[in-house]
Amino acid sequence: MITPVLEEKKINPFEVAQEQLDEAAALLHLDPAVHEFLRWPMRELHVTLPVKMDDGITKIFHGFRVQYNDARGPTKGGIRFHPDETIDTVRALAAWMTWKTAVVDIPLGGGKGGIICNPKAMSPNELERLSRAYIRQVGRILGLEKDVPAPDVYTTPQIMAWMVDEFSFMQGYNEFGMITGKPLALGGSAGRGDATARGGIYCLREAGKALGLNLDGATTAIQGYGNAGTFGHKLGVELLGLKVVAVSDSKGGIYNEKGLDYDKVMTHKNRTGSVVGFPEADLITNEELLELNVTVLMPSALESVITATNADRIKAKVSVELANGPTTPDADKILYHNGVYVIPDFLCNAGGVTVSYFEMVQNAYGYYWDEPLVHERLDKKMTTAFHAVHLTAQEYEVHNRVAAYLVAVSRVAEAVRLRGWA
Repeated sequence: MITPVLEEKKINPFEVAQEQLDEAAALLHLDPAVHEFLRWPMRELHVTLPVKMDDGITKIFHGFRVQYNDARGPTKGGIRFHPDETIDTVRALAAWMTWKTAVVDIPLGGGKGGIICNPKAMSPNELERLSRAYIRQVGRILGLEKDVPAPDVYTTPQIMAWMVDEFSFMQGYNEFGMITGKPLALGGSAGRGDATARGGIYCLREAGKALGLNLDGATTAIQGYGNAGTFGHKLGVELLGLKVVAVSDSKGGIYNEKGLDYDKVMTHKNRTGSVVGFPEADLITNEELLELNVTVLMPSALESVITATNADRIKAKVSVELANGPTTPDADKILYHNGVYVIPDFLCNAGGVTVSYFEMVQNAYGYYWDEPLVHERLDKKMTTAFHAVHLTAQEYEVHNRVAAYLVAVSRVAEAVRLRGWA
C-alpha cells in the first residue's frame, strides 16, 4: 500500500493502477496467473525521434506506445504531448484504458502513447514534424485491427490529421479508422468534441437519481479547464442546471459564489490564455478549489491531485472524475469513509473512448451518424455502465472505483481465460 509519506514525495501512477487491480483481484478470487498477467502491459515500444526545429537545429525527442491488453479487441488509447511524460504514466493510462473499454462493454483493449515535449513552446510546423516522426516509428504496430490512437493531453484533431496522413502514406492507401478524434472532413465523428464531458454528465445525472440529489442549481467546482473541464462546465449547466462557482487551469483558479458564466470565462481564457484574471471572480489556488464546500467537484486535470494529504478536506458530495487517475488509493478510502460519492475516472470519462469506438465503426463501413444519434447511443452506453458499477458497489459493499474494477476486470479476465492465455 502507498503510504501518505510516500504520496507527499512522489506517486508512481502505474503502481497506483496495479494496487487498484490487486484489490479487485482479491475480491474476485482471480486465478493467480490471470492476476499476474493483468498487472503488466502485453507489449510496449520506446522510440527516439529526431526532429528539425524551425531554427534549423535537430532536437531529439523520446516517445512511447504501450499496448496493455488486447484480449477483448484491438487496443485503444490517446497520445499525449507533455513535458513530464513518463513510461510509468503511459503504462498506467494504458491499464486504465483496458478497464475503461471493458466497463462500458465495447470490444476493445487498452493502449496509450506519449512524447516527452513541451507543445506550448513549439510552432505548428514543429508539431507537425514531431507528429509525423512519431507515426513513422510507431506506425508499424498501429492499425484499425491492431491499435487505434486518439487525442489526449495537448494533442488535437489537427495532430490526428497529420498522423493519419503519415500512416496512410506509409500504407499506400487511406486508412482513416487507424486513429480517432479526427476532423469531420477526414472521417471524424459528430459528437466527439464534447464526448468525454458529456459521458461524465450523463453519469452525474444518474448518480443524482440514485442518491436522491437535486442537481438543479447544485454548486460545482471544476479543477482543470481544458477540453473535459470546459465542456463539463457548458454541459453541466445546459443539461443539469449546475451552478459552476469555481474553475481553474495550470496557472490558478477563480471563484464567484454567484456562479461563473461559461461564455464569459471562455472569452477571457481564449483572449489571455488562462482563467486567471477573470474580472468577475476572486483568485484562488487549485488546492483551495478542491476543498471548496460545493455539491459537485469535477477533477478534470492530471493524475493524483486528491491524495491522503488532502482527501479529509474534500467537502463535495459527488466527485465527477473527468481526469484520469485524479485520486490515489489511500484517498479513495478516506472519501468513501466520509461519504463522498466518487464516479471513478475510467467509468466517468469513458464517453471519449465510446464515441471514438463509434468513429471506428463509422470509418469501417463508410456511413456516418448525425449528432443526435451519437448522443443517444452514448447516453445508453454510459447509463448502462453506471448502473452496473453502482449495483456492484452495493452488492460487494465497496466504493465505486473497486466496483468499476470488479465489472471491468471480470470481463477482461473472462476473455483471457477463454482464449487460453492463462
